Amino acid sequence: MNEIEEIKARLDIVDVIGQYVQLKKAGRTFKANCPFHTEKTPSFVVTPERQSWHCFGACGTGGDVFSFVMRKEGIEFGEALRMLAPRAGVTLQERRRPPEEEEKRERLYAANEAAARRFHELLTGDGPGKAAREYIEGRGIDAATAESFLLGYAPDSWDDTRDYLKERGYTEEELMTAGLLVEGERGAYDRFRNRLTFPIRDLKGRFVGFGARALDDSTPKYLNTALTPIFDKGGMLYGLERSQESIRSEGCVVIVEGYMDVIAAHQGGFGNVVATMGTSLTERQVRAVKRQTRNVVLALDSDTAGSEATLRGHEVVEEALRQGGDRETVPVVSWRGLVRYQDATSVELKVAVLPEGNDPDDVIRSDPDAWRELVATARPVLDYRFEAAGERHDLNSPRGRSEAVQELLPLLEPLTDPVIRAHYLQRLSRMSLVKEEELSRMVTRRPSRGQAARPGETVGAPPALGDTRGGSRREEFLLALLLRHPHLREAGLEVPEGLLWDSGAREILAAWKRTPDKDTVKEGLTEELNGQFERLVNWRLPEYGTKEAEVALADCRRRLERRETEAERQALASMLSEVEEELGASKLAEAAASEEEQTDEAVKAAVGLHRRELETGLILHGSDREDGDEAKAPPGVT
Repeated sequence: MNEIEEIKARLDIVDVIGQYVQLKKAGRTFKANCPFHTEKTPSFVVTPERQSWHCFGACGTGGDVFSFVMRKEGIEFGEALRMLAPRAGVTLQERRRPPEEEEKRERLYAANEAAARRFHELLTGDGPGKAAREYIEGRGIDAATAESFLLGYAPDSWDDTRDYLKERGYTEEELMTAGLLVEGERGAYDRFRNRLTFPIRDLKGRFVGFGARALDDSTPKYLNTALTPIFDKGGMLYGLERSQESIRSEGCVVIVEGYMDVIAAHQGGFGNVVATMGTSLTERQVRAVKRQTRNVVLALDSDTAGSEATLRGHEVVEEALRQGGDRETVPVVSWRGLVRYQDATSVELKVAVLPEGNDPDDVIRSDPDAWRELVATARPVLDYRFEAAGERHDLNSPRGRSEAVQELLPLLEPLTDPVIRAHYLQRLSRMSLVKEEELSRMVTRRPSRGQAARPGETVGAPPALGDTRGGSRREEFLLALLLRHPHLREAGLEVPEGLLWDSGAREILAAWKRTPDKDTVKEGLTEELNGQFERLVNWRLPEYGTKEAEVALADCRRRLERRETEAERQALASMLSEVEEELGASKLAEAAASEEEQTDEAVKAAVGLHRRELETGLILHGSDREDGDEAKAPPGVT
């Protein structure tokens, strides 16, 4: 048993989750209002027997004790492992960098912090920081906020910062590595000169670099720390370290462009605002905020550059989801009150359109209520893209309409909800003067859930695997197949990560989706998962041919989906049993049979549970029939 399995074996998931939410026993399970979204009727279920949790409401996600802590705390797998290990009484093997390397990094953090505090002293003192101080005062930033963000002033000197830090024991080599000095013909000199400085911290609050605004005509207007061992602006968001709690409580993150926008927002009480530090939104930044929330609002400047940044941001999100397979299968309630499943991107991107000539800082300072309204009424990014395309292309000409179709049609490909897809196809039809039927044929359709080759259709099922460990072994078998057979990549990208309950398996699947190369997959994992990864690479699989491997993957996925449905049905049955005791079985049956809309909220919720249980039963019945048909073919994954 490795460390991960030992921690899971020693911890009771009910105890761990019970520290975050108030659980109530419901038969063999525990239930509560979901801690990840607002709801009145409990849909969050913890199952002690499987040591798992699942939200059957808006989230539609679940997993093990690690995945819960990761999502609740907004941390990576490795951090969750280190957080839970002491509680389980498990001592993790040291996998840190060599002590000398760790010491070098700590020196870089310390050098940046010393520079930040020096710059802040110069800003607030009676010396040369007057111009910087007048600038932030003119932007409405008060002294308390300047202190909180440790805003500073880098003096108009080539060597002031260098000499100050060298006196405190830092070498020129260290200061250059930290990004504070630049090498010139006459030696090292200060990178930041006569600029207002914005210290940048990582998620642990360590000082990793700076953004700096020129106070004269120097170019560039904004200068950032260059790439260093501890700083890469493409993977960071300004203010994220202080915004995490607010983002989780608000259920939304607002991404802006500038440092001052973030500072003004936080001063105004909007703590869920972060900035891209002058870069376009990157895939790594999307993944960073996704740990906190799936709801992202882009509130960029109203000028042309801001509009283009919004378009790039949408493309980055879509690419991140495609490359990382960052989609999950969520339950949605149909018009009959029954549960259907659809793939949904785990990041919902919206756009807040700012008034002409205003940036977020202007709106927040002049009218906080207007800012709240802008964020609350942010439009789905597809609506924004349609409007932007309509303005950018000449829709009076065939060529312009063709360009609009070429731009917008691929954006409809991921839409699996037929109503939503039909809405945008109709909108594109009106814009392009092309019939909806023709546009629909042009869209490359994504395969639906479980649409991969089924056992018994054109090829026989693969030999039996002897799966004695149930679902967890199936998860590992699925990963082993993907790692062994490159031709399964397209089908593997369609496997929702949420289908795997084991957090380690999810991390490996996510890494595999980012890159097909096994060596690169390993590089993207925390060291704690290396053992599990090696076991999967060396898994003794049967000698499958191409078609047999495809069938094995499809069959394994189908059984994991059945496991998910069975878990949902058990949880619903347990919850429904408790409701029947409270309301009375006859009253519930009468309400379920009635076609009239229920006014009693408790009865209405109970009827919804009843219908959902019937639906899962129908799904399982269909699955049983498929299993029966398979008896005619060679046995598949057990």
